[in-house]
This record gives sequence, structure tokens and C-alpha cells, in this order.
Amino acid sequence: MRYLGLTMTELHELYVSGKATPLDVVNEVIEALTKDKNNILEKTMYDEARSMAQSLTKVEKDNLLWGIPFLVKDNIAMKGIETTGSSNILNGFIPLCNAEVIDKLLAAKAIPVAKTTLDEFGMGGRGETGHKGITYNPYGKERTRIVGGSSSGSASGVASGYVPFAVGSDTGDSIRKPASFAGLVGFKPTWGEISRFGLFAFMPTLDHVGFFTRSVSEARVLFEKTRGYDKKDATSVMNVPFKTEKDATLKGKKVAVLEPIFALMKNKLLIKEFHNLVDKLRQAGAVVDFVPFDKDLLAAIFPTYFILSCAEANVSNACLTGIGFGNKEEGASYEEIVANTRGKGFSSRIKYRLMLGQYALKKENRNEYYDRAQKARRLIVEAVDKVLENYDVIMLPAAPNHAPTVDKQSEPHSEIENNFMAIANFGGNPSLTLPYFLDEGLPLGVNLTGKPFDDFNVLNIALKIEEITGLYNLHAGLKS
Repeated sequence: MRYLGLTMTELHELYVSGKATPLDVVNEVIEALTKDKNNILEKTMYDEARSMAQSLTKVEKDNLLWGIPFLVKDNIAMKGIETTGSSNILNGFIPLCNAEVIDKLLAAKAIPVAKTTLDEFGMGGRGETGHKGITYNPYGKERTRIVGGSSSGSASGVASGYVPFAVGSDTGDSIRKPASFAGLVGFKPTWGEISRFGLFAFMPTLDHVGFFTRSVSEARVLFEKTRGYDKKDATSVMNVPFKTEKDATLKGKKVAVLEPIFALMKNKLLIKEFHNLVDKLRQAGAVVDFVPFDKDLLAAIFPTYFILSCAEANVSNACLTGIGFGNKEEGASYEEIVANTRGKGFSSRIKYRLMLGQYALKKENRNEYYDRAQKARRLIVEAVDKVLENYDVIMLPAAPNHAPTVDKQSEPHSEIENNFMAIANFGGNPSLTLPYFLDEGLPLGVNLTGKPFDDFNVLNIALKIEEITGLYNLHAGLKS
């Protein structure tokens, strides 16, 4: 295999030099995907990908995305391509238009090759609850480890070296946690910077579109190509004055480590490597401080996220009745049709979350659950903003350990150190995970969260960390 495991930049250089064509690369990607054992695919677009690749004959030297194959999380609409959100209730659903992010990537002449698995409708953190079963981490021997969720297939595909990038979505950490487990760069920009038109909403006030790559600079390219106002998306942000900060440097940058979260980490090697990274940042001119944070607010992150996400998911999926959308089941009345459709189409995990969301929204319960959770969200965002008044980024290990083994637990852990990255979704902050060390060949990532609309500052600090660690273009074939 000549092209697998190459970055966008490396493939582009081959195209420009005439040593490869998009069709050469796409054919090799397809051959590899047909042999994948990690259960990453929902729907393939092999004929369409070959046709597009064959049509690309004149290399665009200044367009890094030209002819680059990629994967798409299956909760992102593609015109004429079955898109299910990894749920049986949408089997056979064919969107009539593309998501805006797909149109922008197609305009840049990137080539979508397949749709990828996810936790059903994005409701999960382990990549175990899609309707096609568990998605595995290519770093785990004999399919023993999870890759994380909900963007599981996209993460596993890039970590396997099949494609240089994939599109995902992030509601609580659904790009950034799998990026840690899979040794990738996982970036979700500021909320509203990339259009969510065509994304199947799980929790609209927290959902972000983002990317998996194997380098920070290529995450930046994707952000620059896909950001911008979209009139089709009511939450899209218009006319934001960005500081592009082309020259990356650590000198004078201020980094905050939330001490109560870091104190919960138990992995001795993780703690040691994190302190080593802190020392290197300081040597490069950065200021790194371990700062306090209200422990009660930290303890509120997971319940706040869970109540609000279930409530919004209840509303977002109300259209899946078999009448408007969804595979219609027979029934003697409207109520019976809806009950049968949702009863057969949704898994027990989804039913549980939707029922909890409905309970939290009931008139007699709303003040006790939903409204209190909204108040807690506001307090958490205000506390994070207060830290970022004096610092460029908050930096922490993205997960307390490397990718865990597959098991049957029904819900993700609720510990603070497993779920703290939701704070970046609560406030819509840009947030990025990148690898910072390997533990017996298994990657672990560090996470950076910055001020809203300070995306380029986050990217630049991440770029310098990548230079320090040297962990660039990792995939499962290069574990050391």
C-alpha cells in the first residue's frame, strides 16, 4: 500500500509532482476499507468516489484538499446517500440535500468515500451503541478496545490510516475523546463557526461540527475551508473579527491547568508525562499555572450535561414518528403508529434518554430539573470564562487513561475527569485534543480549550505542542 497513512500534505505533494492521481489513492482507500475489521462503515460511496476522482485531472497547487479522500460521520446529511444516524428508525432514509460542511468540502474537491458509524444519534461515549454494533479501536489487538464515541467510525478510520481526515460532530466530547484514544488531532471550533445545516441534531445548543486529522496544521486548513456564515443555519455566526495569528509561538502564552481535575488523575505515567509537557512549555516561554476551580461546579458537569442533552434530544427527535420521518410501523391509530414506530426503531438506550428528557421537561418537573440544569450550565460557563480572562487556554489530559477494553456497561462513567470536556460545549468554546505520549503503544491526548472565537490561538498553541512531542501523523501502523 503506497498511499495509506499519508497526510493531506504528503498526498498533495504526490499529486503536484505527478507521482499519484486521486483515482490511484481512492482505489487504494477502497481496497483497504473493504478489508476493515473494526466495524467503521455505515454506507459506502465507492462508485461516486471513483467517478469524482477520475474527473479530477488538473491539480490545484494552492488547494491542499484537492483530491483528498475522507470519511463522513453518518449523522451528517449527504444528498442521495443513505444517512441513518446509526439508528434503525432511519434505515433507508435518503436526504435531498447535502450538509453545508459537505458542500464546502466538495467545492474544495475533497472526495467523500464512505459514511461512518456512531453511537445511535450521537447519544453515547464509547462507540458501542450504533445499530451495527461495536466500533473498535485499531490500536487494540484483536478488537479488544473501544475507540470512543460518538464519532467512533470517523476516528477509527483516520487512526487506521485509511484517509487523512474525517468529519465528526461533538456534543460533549464526541470528537475530542476518541481523538485521545486513537492518537489523533480532534478539533471542534467555536459554536456557530461551522454551519450545522444538515447535521442531525442531538443537542442543538451544544452540537459542533469538527474534524479528525493526524496533524494540527491540517485541522487548521479544514477549519479555514469550512467556516463562515450560512443563512440556512439560524445559529451560524456572522461577521466575527478573527485574530488569525499566523505565527505560532509559545512565548508569553498563558496556560491554565484546573488543579481539582488534574488532582483526580491516577495514572502515574500520565501524570509524569503531563508534568514533562508543562516543563517543556515553560522552557519555550509559556506561563503555566495550576489554578483552583469550584469543585461543586465540576461535580455538576455530568448531571447538567445529561439532563439538558436528554431534554433537547427529546425535542430534536420528536419528528421521528413514522408520519413525518422514520420507518413507519402499522397501527390502528396515530398514537399506535407512533408508539410502534418508535418502539421498534429506537434502541433501549435511546428510549431511556428520551423518556428522561420528557420527564425533565414536564411542567411539574421542569423547575426542579431542566431549569436548574440551565442555571448550573450558566454558572459553569461563567467560571470557565473567568479563568480564560487571564489565560489563553485551559490544558488538561483529555482522558484519565488510554482506551479502555470493550465491556457491557450501560452508560459512560460520570466521574469528573471523564466528562470535564463538556465545559467547552456549554460555552461554545474552541477545543482541541492532540496526542502527547504513548503508553505501551496506546496513545493518550492532551486537550486545549480557549476563548470563544479564539480558534487560531488554540490551533497555534497546539501546533507548538505537536512540535514538542513529535507525535505527528500517528496511526495504528506507527505505534512507536
